[in-house]
Amino acid sequence: MRPALLDNLLHADLRLDTRASADWGDAVSAVPTVPAEFQALQGSFPIVFRATPEGSGFQSVALLALTQAHNSFVGRDGWQAAHLPWALERQPLLVGQDGERWVVHIDLDSPRLGWAEGEPLFLPQGSPSPLLERRIEVLQALHDGMQALPSFIDALLTHRLLEPMSIDVPRPDGGVQRVGGFSVIHQERLAALPGSAVAALHEAGHLLPIAMAVASMSRFQDLVMREREI
Repeated sequence: MRPALLDNLLHADLRLDTRASADWGDAVSAVPTVPAEFQALQGSFPIVFRATPEGSGFQSVALLALTQAHNSFVGRDGWQAAHLPWALERQPLLVGQDGERWVVHIDLDSPRLGWAEGEPLFLPQGSPSPLLERRIEVLQALHDGMQALPSFIDALLTHRLLEPMSIDVPRPDGGVQRVGGFSVIHQERLAALPGSAVAALHEAGHLLPIAMAVASMSRFQDLVMREREI
């Protein structure tokens, strides 16, 4: 990775290949997400929660496959879902820091970037292209969502709304592979919450993303079917 501050003079002629491809780093089985994206995600991907590497909390993720090192939604014809997760769409942009404010960096080592092929990042007069404007918007939404995520996770833990889950994936040889290591919303505990707790979750803006995470559970079967097609 070679991050640099995005500059409309230095990077005036850079172009971005927007195709979905394992060659561009899209062969990932899960991507981080934030509650503000849950509504867009829930129609295509299961939304689950994984312990952070340091083990002190949880990160919400969208599952793109049930086995490692591939993405079930990247095919020969490109991206195969209604929504492209923000964590993939924002690439190759990164959040940088300039004192107290955040700034846009770009990974100059990204294989998506080139000087000949792809869509321009800047218009001839130096202003951002519609493509770049959209990617900056997505980057900001993801960044803002990450700042708000801890309070959402705290609410889930306070109400004991996370439970470990595993799923059995049929193998071509007739066996079964058990996939786990993540947690989901405990629907019985959610349904049993007193009205005051539900009202507090709603007032904090947490109730809708919780409902979207629950709704996304129906997408597990789609992932199982996609695994069979690999």
